[in-house]
Amino acid sequence: MPRPTPLAPGISAVIPVHRSEKSLPLLLPRLTAVLDAVASAHEIILVDDGSPDRSWDAIATAAKEDDRVRGIRLMRNFGQHNALLVGIRAARYQIIVTLDDDLQNPPEEIGRLLEQLTDDVDVVYGSPISEKHSLWRSAASRITKFALQEAMGAPAARSVSSFRVFRTDLRRAFERFQSPDISVDVLLTWATSRFAAIGVRQEPRSEGRSNYTFGRLVHHALNMMTGFTSRPLRVASMVGFLFTIFGVVVFVVVVARYFVGGNSVPGFPFLASIIAIFSGVQLLILGIMGEYVARMHFRLMERPTYVVAETTDDDAGDPS
Repeated sequence: MPRPTPLAPGISAVIPVHRSEKSLPLLLPRLTAVLDAVASAHEIILVDDGSPDRSWDAIATAAKEDDRVRGIRLMRNFGQHNALLVGIRAARYQIIVTLDDDLQNPPEEIGRLLEQLTDDVDVVYGSPISEKHSLWRSAASRITKFALQEAMGAPAARSVSSFRVFRTDLRRAFERFQSPDISVDVLLTWATSRFAAIGVRQEPRSEGRSNYTFGRLVHHALNMMTGFTSRPLRVASMVGFLFTIFGVVVFVVVVARYFVGGNSVPGFPFLASIIAIFSGVQLLILGIMGEYVARMHFRLMERPTYVVAETTDDDAGDPS
């Protein structure tokens, strides 16, 4: 992993990059101009998350033209939050800004986020004022934010976005974290509960389309629910308890009818439906438990959070 670096006044902009060879030349001049205006010093950390196009060539070229641009290339695609963690651990300055590589997060809004980073706030989110997504994508986003709220335990989860500003010192709370499944937003709650959010404009995507499909968003939500909170296990216990009570009530009704009326509840459909209900609940609870067992299994396998292939400088750390 990249070695921790001493902090100095300034801003580190961390950008996970995937299929962005065309958008990076448009993003970097705008971002550099903004950072020059709002920071005494800055760096731009571009983490190539296994892009199949020539994104790494664009990063290497930018790093040669401006020594404030640093590039880190991962061995394969590990995921947006894994790539973010690489950049966060490599940051040299006191404040970190994270944003997407597709220009949907306007760099010109960074100043507004920094204004909200007061002594009482450690993390500020730039939440889109209006999002233009399909019905399925919007539904998946709501599911993900619900899972985030459960995992984070903070009202700010409803305003979470990839456009954020936070103090670099917060990374000390998760400096030893190692897991293939990551949520940067949940990790930040390990260090602070002082979150804020403001509305920012969202620009149309400059190139391509989002890599977050409905299925991936739901998968990410499931990862957060089973990876960072025990709430599903408590829900499973409660469901099991309620259906145990239901089973006892059914048994009492059947016995009472037998002794009072001389007959039991007739019909095979009734019996079949009861069996189906209880079987379904048992499978649901076993599935939830299986998710947790699988996570323990992968932790024991010690799957890497990420693997660095190369960097554009010698200070980003060893590829481990």
